[in-house]
Amino acid sequence: MSTHPTASSVLDRVLVLEMVRVTEAAAIAAARLVGRGDEKAADAAAVEAMRAALNELPMDGTVVIGEGERDEAPMLYIGERVGLFRPDSGEVGTGPKIDIALDPLEGTTITAKAGPNALAVLAIAEQGHLLNAPDTYMDKIAIGPGYAPGLVSLKRSPTQNVTALAAAKGVPVDEIIACVLDRPRHSSIIAELRALGCGIMLIPDGDVAGVISTASPDTGVDIYLGQGGAPEGVLAAAALRCIGGQMEGRLFFRNDDERTRARRWGIEDLDRIYQLEEMASGDCIFAATGVTDGSLLSGVKRLRGGLLKTESIVMRASSGTVRRITGEHHKGHA
Repeated sequence: MSTHPTASSVLDRVLVLEMVRVTEAAAIAAARLVGRGDEKAADAAAVEAMRAALNELPMDGTVVIGEGERDEAPMLYIGERVGLFRPDSGEVGTGPKIDIALDPLEGTTITAKAGPNALAVLAIAEQGHLLNAPDTYMDKIAIGPGYAPGLVSLKRSPTQNVTALAAAKGVPVDEIIACVLDRPRHSSIIAELRALGCGIMLIPDGDVAGVISTASPDTGVDIYLGQGGAPEGVLAAAALRCIGGQMEGRLFFRNDDERTRARRWGIEDLDRIYQLEEMASGDCIFAATGVTDGSLLSGVKRLRGGLLKTESIVMRASSGTVRRITGEHHKGHA
């Protein structure tokens, strides 16, 4: 009989609810700066809180998706070790080796302007099961569960993808709603979709929530299209692995420096289209806590008596379980 732990048993040692405590800490820290107009301060507060919470967990974690590379990010950089049993902790004992993808504040601009859909986001998997994507852009396409594999693809045009999705749903194209980041780089996609008669939900930021929204009937979103951050792409892929859906991603490089960086991370095929399972495989746990109100979660609320209220979601791939968790925190102990 093998004595090697399975992916599930490795993650069992890092309790699902502990992941929520980490995102709650980051969300609460960032929420203090909602609407203050300072993106960097909000992000720094979330990073510091998330790092402190991660370092209390009984694990040896490696950040594979973080705030940038070591020379660019003072905390939670790619390659940083976190957890109670990280090599430099001084603690006696060992913990499971975990890969971590994180965005302490997904939507820094949203937070600074008090806009919708800002989140604190975290995904974990057994070592080697999350794509170690460089901090570049990524072309993305995603739909929810229940469709034939390969129904949509980055190899096809937006018109072809939306038409195929509408046919699979048995509805006319004008009943399809596409979620797209509101960016000048997406002007041609937006024009093509509008010419087709497709509805478009333009979002100012927060494409992790945008991708996840395709898997929730309540949002009205049928498909996600466009280009966003590669780290956010891996986080969104981890979420879809838990709740079902299809997603493809293709790294987009703006210059030679970004191509060199990708090769440094071991990426040789710069035009490769990554399938969902290539971005997040095996057992995954995804957790998010709302910073501001949005389609996925409510933001942090201040209640009477010095309480703070949070809403979080945590998902697990091996079980398909999705939990929504409401927490109340005393300000001094948040």
